[in-house]
Amino acid sequence: MTAAAYAGLWILLGVLLAAWRAAGHRRAVRRARTLLPAEGAGRGGGAGRREALARRWAVARARPEWLCLPAGGLVALLGESPLPLAAGALAVPLVRRRLRAAGRRREREALAGRVVAMCETAGGELRAGGQPGHALAYAARRTEALGPEEARVLAAVGFGGDVPEALRTAARREGAEGLAGLAACWQVAVDRGAGLADGLDRLEAALREQHERREGLRAELAGAWATVAVLAALPVAGIGMGAALGAEPLRVMLHTPAGGACLLLGGALEAAGLWWAARIVRGGGDAE
Repeated sequence: MTAAAYAGLWILLGVLLAAWRAAGHRRAVRRARTLLPAEGAGRGGGAGRREALARRWAVARARPEWLCLPAGGLVALLGESPLPLAAGALAVPLVRRRLRAAGRRREREALAGRVVAMCETAGGELRAGGQPGHALAYAARRTEALGPEEARVLAAVGFGGDVPEALRTAARREGAEGLAGLAACWQVAVDRGAGLADGLDRLEAALREQHERREGLRAELAGAWATVAVLAALPVAGIGMGAALGAEPLRVMLHTPAGGACLLLGGALEAAGLWWAARIVRGGGDAE
């Protein structure tokens, strides 16, 4: 295939990707109209429309993993080989998995922070003279730490149900493990008449210390992750330097048997090195 053919293939790929994203946006807009039919109906002017469009755009947010396809198409164009395009297509699910894992980790840490804030808010309400049920309900609504279990916990609080069991159920989510401590404090306060405010103060201090320790460890590991990223970029930088010197590394790797063997071996070693380095760094974080 000629360079012109590859250019046409790359342009076609970009058009297909744009059409896919436009179709996803239209589906999201239709879904938003179905779920929120009255959104903005009672608002005058363009403020309601702008808010509705912002929400729909948030629903139809971009998926960065699909950028692997045009990146692979660009390398395929420069190297005049379809292999980089295939590699870009194979990288999409791997990058999506990595991004989703990172998103789950951020959600877990954010939820842990909301649990700490919930304990602090409930303790403050109790010290101000509020009743335990009112303090817990107020803290839950303000911090949104209970998530989908909020209705169940508040129902248990309002109708004399098993509040500790409802809190332990809510603590099963990743990042909400501190709610198990809140359930224990509530159980002790009910069974033995111990002060719930004092227990919440100690629990909040322990959870906050744990949260700050994790944040400090993550800051210390940021340098290690930066080193891993630099090591991962070195082969790409080497290929760029070779191309700048006129060595044509893409042609050698994609169109010669020796270059292809070097590409496969180097890619395997690169993947193994990144996997091992990431395992070491993650092991340091899990050891905490």
